Amino acid sequence: MSPPALPGRHVLCAGLPSVLLAVALLAGCGRGEPDRPPLTAAAADAELLKRWQAEQAREDQHLQTFDELDFVHYSGQQWQDFHKSHAPDIVVHYPDGHTTTGLDAHIAELKPQFVFAPDTKIRQHPIKLAQGDLTAVMGVMEGTFSQPMPLADGKTLAPTHKPFKLEMTTIGRWKDGVMVEEWLFWDNQAFMKQIGATP
Repeated sequence: MSPPALPGRHVLCAGLPSVLLAVALLAGCGRGEPDRPPLTAAAADAELLKRWQAEQAREDQHLQTFDELDFVHYSGQQWQDFHKSHAPDIVVHYPDGHTTTGLDAHIAELKPQFVFAPDTKIRQHPIKLAQGDLTAVMGVMEGTFSQPMPLADGKTLAPTHKPFKLEMTTIGRWKDGVMVEEWLFWDNQAFMKQIGATP
């Protein structure tokens, strides 16, 4: 047999707006808990605001961590600090369709960029979005093709000393403050054309 509800509790619940009612129910409204006072509309509103603020703070932190990743760690080749934004077993998807698993494998994919363009930098994020555990950030990668580019067949491509400015987008899925999955998008053909590697 269920314990009796406190007087007026169901009346209070029925009078709440639908959004606040959901919060009220989560808080125990109408469950007949004699040791818990009825949740007023003001208290329900405050609880909803508190949850929203916590969610907003987490989303903002994800974006701040990503700013530091691109502006400081990537641009400065501070590979030892990538663990601050990437999980050890992160899965990364690249524009050509292949994936890597693990932070070391991801870093190994990034390092060759600095062999032929050691001045590569990301200084701006013109678009930054966050919702829940997902972020979407557009970065602008800039640099100069100033050193020989190693090719897959063991040969090298002579530097053209041409600058490049390429927009790229990263979608990240976060857990416990770091990305556990990452999707990278950029136009390889546009990049090769900018540096003079293709007509």
